[in-house]
Amino acid sequence: MRASLRTSLPLVSLSLGYFLVMLDVTVVTVAVPDIGASLRAGPAALQWCVDGYSTVFAGLLLLGGGLGDRFGHRRVFLWGLGVFTAASAACGLAATAGALVAGRLAQGAGAAFLVPASLALLRAAHPDRAARARAVAVWGAVASIAFGAGPVVGGLLVAGLDWRAVFWLNLPVGGLTVFLTMRHIPAVRVLQGPGAGRMDPLGQVLGVVGLVALAGALNEAGTAGWTAPPVLVAAVTGVVALAAFAVVEHRLEATTATLATPATLAMPATTAASATTATAAMTAASARRPLLPPSLFRRKAFSTTAAIGFLISFGYYGMLFLSTLYFRQERGYDALETGLALLPSVCMGLIAAPLLSRVTARTGPYVPMAAGLFLGAAGFLGWLVASPGVPYPALLFALAATGLGQTTTALAATAAVIDAAPADGAGVASAVFNVARQVGSAAGVALFGTVATAAGGFTAGLRLSAVLAAAAFLVGGVLATALLLGARRRRHAEKREAAATGLVPRVG
Repeated sequence: MRASLRTSLPLVSLSLGYFLVMLDVTVVTVAVPDIGASLRAGPAALQWCVDGYSTVFAGLLLLGGGLGDRFGHRRVFLWGLGVFTAASAACGLAATAGALVAGRLAQGAGAAFLVPASLALLRAAHPDRAARARAVAVWGAVASIAFGAGPVVGGLLVAGLDWRAVFWLNLPVGGLTVFLTMRHIPAVRVLQGPGAGRMDPLGQVLGVVGLVALAGALNEAGTAGWTAPPVLVAAVTGVVALAAFAVVEHRLEATTATLATPATLAMPATTAASATTATAAMTAASARRPLLPPSLFRRKAFSTTAAIGFLISFGYYGMLFLSTLYFRQERGYDALETGLALLPSVCMGLIAAPLLSRVTARTGPYVPMAAGLFLGAAGFLGWLVASPGVPYPALLFALAATGLGQTTTALAATAAVIDAAPADGAGVASAVFNVARQVGSAAGVALFGTVATAAGGFTAGLRLSAVLAAAAFLVGGVLATALLLGARRRRHAEKREAAATGLVPRVG
């Protein structure tokens, strides 16, 4: 019993860290009216109080993943926790809207360091694929519960205490997470030896500028419109910076590969050749290492799963945004009633986690991934019956199916990304997956918000958006099915090869 508790404490610590990140995505939304009244904040400040967190979170994820691979994921995880907890205290003490927005931006920075490191530590703590699938299921279920409970918890705290209690809640949870991490997660430096190289400052700057600008443009487009000058400037800046980032990373990786495999290795073992080889090896060891190696995307399982991460967040969070407006505006629910109405969707992690841990251990991640995507697509079509007067039970299938489909897919995709990531790039790989999900979420909210206002009525816009979300999940289902068939072909080929050579095929 004591041994079992000891082995589960690292997972508890990592899950609590992700719990904080996901809770603060939704817990603040219900406190916005009280924040505006208390701090006399205008609409722009209130929008940045909500969106600034996710913008900085998306923009710094790649940097956070790269720092974890370079300096050790435990250290960066603790950095992120420290920044997030301190920023939460600053938000709770904020006397002006500007101070609160600054605190929210700092929270996003802490979250960007914390999340990739959390996934990388999860992989290191569970090298066995089946055990890792179970751990990922628990980790994701805790985050799903935090996300779903956010509006309810926020509503209760605001009603019973004050809007500042929304931020004070993070302090004891953050402190407990730091304590558990220090006690039960070993310090392991993932990237060591000559491959470590030096940092990539130009790539880091371009990546941060590009992602922050793109995420900011998507967040602003939902309210200001796609043709608003700030949106266009931010979008162009983001695209140009990310294009330059891709060029820089490609050149760095090509240079590193050339230095790591010098032609002199094929020379005769003379003293001059040995000296040349040693010099080349030292040069390779000191060369700058790309923040995001482009070769990572040549791993089909990784790049396809990242695309699926974008699609599920695009469809689900775009529709979650509209369904929140539907319950508030079309049905007249208050914040707490809206949070309770959405629970059948946002708390599906309680069902998805035990299902995934059993299925993935037997089939791998692609079967539940494909099943979740097709289920979610069917669920979105259930929103076609929506109208201001439709009975709430008529919407339960749409809420439950989309929530279960999205959560199952997200957890399975997380397990697949961890499996596909190289050992020395787990932080960056998990960061890319989370960037894809954050950009997908921002794009879905912006696009579906535009559709809802331009479709000649909110209900018509809601239904059209539901069709778009279903299409996104169907495309993801086709991609997941292709990965599943490819994995099965590889297993069959390995079995045939093993039968021909008399060797036992590798398990998993």
